[in-house]
Amino acid sequence: MIYHMDGNQVLNHKTQQEESDTRSTRRAGLELRSSGLSEKQDKKYENMVDIAEAEQLIRQGLGRRGMRRNDSSPSRGATNGSPHDISAGAGDVLSEGIQGYGRLTQSPSLQRFKLFLNMTLSPILLIAFVPNLVIVIWFTVMHCDGSYWTMVTKLFSQRSILTGIADMWRVVNMPSTPVLYILSGYGLYALVMMRLLPGKMVKGPVTPKGNVPVYKDNGFVYYLVTLALFWGLTYTLRPYGYTPSIIYDRFDEVLFALNTFSLVFCVFLYLKGLFAPSSTDSGSSGNIIFDYYWGTELYPRILGFDVKLFTNCRFGMMGWALLVCVHAVKSYELHGFVDSMVVCVALQLIYITKFFWWEAGYMSTIDIMVDRAGFYICWGCLVYIPGLYTSPSFYMVSHPVILGLPLAAFLLVTGVLAIWVNYEADMQKQMVRGSNGTCLVWGRKPELIRARYCLENGQEKESLLLASGWWGMARHFHYVPEITLALCWSLPALFQNILPYSYVIFLVILLVHRTFRDDEKCARKYGSFWQQYCKKVPNKMVPYLF
Repeated sequence: MIYHMDGNQVLNHKTQQEESDTRSTRRAGLELRSSGLSEKQDKKYENMVDIAEAEQLIRQGLGRRGMRRNDSSPSRGATNGSPHDISAGAGDVLSEGIQGYGRLTQSPSLQRFKLFLNMTLSPILLIAFVPNLVIVIWFTVMHCDGSYWTMVTKLFSQRSILTGIADMWRVVNMPSTPVLYILSGYGLYALVMMRLLPGKMVKGPVTPKGNVPVYKDNGFVYYLVTLALFWGLTYTLRPYGYTPSIIYDRFDEVLFALNTFSLVFCVFLYLKGLFAPSSTDSGSSGNIIFDYYWGTELYPRILGFDVKLFTNCRFGMMGWALLVCVHAVKSYELHGFVDSMVVCVALQLIYITKFFWWEAGYMSTIDIMVDRAGFYICWGCLVYIPGLYTSPSFYMVSHPVILGLPLAAFLLVTGVLAIWVNYEADMQKQMVRGSNGTCLVWGRKPELIRARYCLENGQEKESLLLASGWWGMARHFHYVPEITLALCWSLPALFQNILPYSYVIFLVILLVHRTFRDDEKCARKYGSFWQQYCKKVPNKMVPYLF
């Protein structure tokens, strides 16, 4: 991620890095010789090396007076802005600062303004705005019959935006004792299961500082055990008047509690990264607002528990599965069997099952190896996933639709097919890298580019870029089935309101933006090798269209 400094500071400090420049140019020459680029391409790549060196300076925080170099150097991956994803536009704006380094000397004042926008103003607006979004969804379903138009009319037609938001929060109840017990018990249960359930130890990707995170791969067992406990307790306790639908009835209390905890927890993570980091992949940008938003550690651990594994997987993704089950229970209590709810919940559970089956692979994705543990990722997984991702089934509890067997079967089969394609694409990449390219892809030897790159400590590494199979159709083709799937579990609500499509709209924005993020990250990481890959696979996401 970008750290605030002006152009003059960059230029003054660049002379101190001549030795580093020489090493980088030598490594660049190695790439150029191996790739056989022309002299014209060689010149173009030298400019890329200069920008990469500037990025290195920025990330080391050399332009901030009084900062120690080793305290302000986040990971190379953290030069981009991901649930997942709270604000798709933010990371793109933030990464633009580094991409625009070459223009710093041309217009320093403009670049300083951009850095202020990226480092301060945008994070402030996001931190202030997005916690309200999940409350807006709840309020719209529970008090406006699921209509955003009714919500806007009721809250903002005759009052200011701030007054309307304040009025909305007035109908949100403080967390009751049962809700606090349920949430704290669930969090404690997740931590205990992380430690007790069996699983082999797996390694994540090496970080720019040379660290290798290690995880216990017991997510799938945890997922199955948790669902079994949920349905077993639901069936056993129902005769005694206990039902998990209390979570639906008091979901405003749940969101209030999660919002409050997450905002405070991110303060704790910010301080921990400054004063007690778990690894060398940590440090401050010198901007407290940006550090809170983006985080100060890449892989924080607390008492041996990996924070991102807990927030992203054990709490966030498992919470998603449990909430759609709660919605299914509540729908059955109110309406009996409803085929639209069955399709919606079944597809989400199959998708989440795939996620936990593939959890070790997820630990090598951009969410984990790039995004630091701050408001952006942790608040998103603790609050945004429960509040937004479950919105289709949350809406359908009070808006049941009878689809009929043909339409229900079509949506279910299409969704399952999309899950399979998404899984196959992910597995192709894992299989190729796990076998060092010796496997077959679609019955043929895979087309590969062996991309070499250097860590911040100068160590040279190699990655395999797959350019055949699903990955030969587009550089991010696996996003297409993911969007198709989200549409399939939203369509059962039909078209009375747009609210059940909130997640799929968000997902399209997020994933389209992520294609640009990932391309920028890989261009900086792999240099000329990425240029070769883009020539082989010219489409970003949709073949022949985008």
